[in-house]
Amino acid sequence: MKQKLDACKLALFEGKRIRKVLYLGEWWFSVIDVVEVLTESSIPKRYWSDLKKKLAGEGATEVYEKIVRLKMAAPDGKMRQTDCADTETMFRILQSIPSPKVEPLKRWLARVGKERIDEIENPELSMERMKQLYEKKGYPKEWIDKRMRGIAVRQDLTDEWQDRGARTSLEYAILTNEIMQGAFELKVDEYKQVKGLQKENLRDHMTDIELILTMLAEATTTKLHRDRDSRGFVPLKKDAKDGGAVAGRTRLDIEQQSGKPVVTKANFKALPEKRRKNTPKKLTEYRQDTGGLVFSCVYCGATVGEISDRTEQTVNAVYNCPKCAANYCDQCSYLDDAEQVQRCLRCDSTVEKLT
Repeated sequence: MKQKLDACKLALFEGKRIRKVLYLGEWWFSVIDVVEVLTESSIPKRYWSDLKKKLAGEGATEVYEKIVRLKMAAPDGKMRQTDCADTETMFRILQSIPSPKVEPLKRWLARVGKERIDEIENPELSMERMKQLYEKKGYPKEWIDKRMRGIAVRQDLTDEWQDRGARTSLEYAILTNEIMQGAFELKVDEYKQVKGLQKENLRDHMTDIELILTMLAEATTTKLHRDRDSRGFVPLKKDAKDGGAVAGRTRLDIEQQSGKPVVTKANFKALPEKRRKNTPKKLTEYRQDTGGLVFSCVYCGATVGEISDRTEQTVNAVYNCPKCAANYCDQCSYLDDAEQVQRCLRCDSTVEKLT
């Protein structure tokens, strides 16, 4: 069965990536990634190889028979075959791995394995779900409408890239940079620097006019692909450059007429503060069922073990920011890789782990 590149996704469990791919109507997970998360082995391939022999020795040959080799994006951006398992088979594999993370990972797999299947059959469900997430984050309704339209335009474009010969995530990134550079004279990373972003999604911090110009650039690129019937990476790259240039000329015209630059430092990083004022939450509470203090994130409201509605990932820790005098979970703060400290998304201060 032919795999679609846009069906290959990355999911996060406790900050570690687990690749998944849509195959035969359900999600299949990279066994190597799951083994690495559970065992923290430096050579997960060796661990999995030994485990397969152990399973065979125990007579669990049905597990190995249900493993399917599917193509997934490797660290170098190339698509390579790797052992994959569906949720049911992965549960059986987990039983053979001694790790305190097994039970949390089972719950995570059950949730992630089920999600999006209904939305694939009815795409409107996916858009409505995403709209609700932005509403919870506090974005203005008018902005959300534009963001939803932009997502649809982007999906249309990436579908064309897949059908016309773009194969790797690196090629997708290059094509996107061509569009952004043509429209805004900035590559994606440069654009994020202007807005003071790190791991955040650039488009989630664009102003209305920036979103509109991005849509114009990508919709124009899609039209050029179809009108020119472009095939292969080089022609697609030329279309991306030309499509971005169309939006770039429009941007220059807007700037000339308004006397102000379109690209600004404006972002939505202050939304957590706004939300905290509008919906105050108790930072700590005593629960008899746990026999101690429970710390809640002031932004998303989640406690350890709950799902953050900001990222839809499990919260594994809650931190306190002395400068903000507020608690933030690991999904509403970020890890500074350079200094190996957790930092506040709002003020960039070092935060202290509470639980």
